[in-house]
Amino acid sequence: MSNAEAKKSRPLSPHLQVYRWPITMTVSILQRVTGGALYFGTLLLAWWAIAAAAGPGPFSYVSWVFGSWIGLLVLFGYTWALMQHLLGGIRHFVWDFGAGFSKSSRDNLSWANIIGSAVLTILIWVVALAIR
Repeated sequence: MSNAEAKKSRPLSPHLQVYRWPITMTVSILQRVTGGALYFGTLLLAWWAIAAAAGPGPFSYVSWVFGSWIGLLVLFGYTWALMQHLLGGIRHFVWDFGAGFSKSSRDNLSWANIIGSAVLTILIWVVALAIR
């Protein structure tokens, strides 16, 4: 067999239908994405604070924007990003102590990060809407 034929018969990289992302990779990517999203959310928080300081007119406009369905959706996403990033930071803090490096521990911490962020986000919104 020639060298060209050997190269031709080699398998290519796994196709997306075959390859599965490990959960740790997914959470790592989410950690970076939510970190970036928090910058945008902080701008919204600053907009709200500036509008509150500017007077009732600007504050009522910002309250109207945040109270619309799209504003509530953005605030819900910001809450989830904050919880996801917080729990990801706790996951890294656990690793800083040298714990949780076995495969099962890494996977369990990653799943706890994802499930915990969803549960905390829903819990925060249920409490916020109940006391509203």
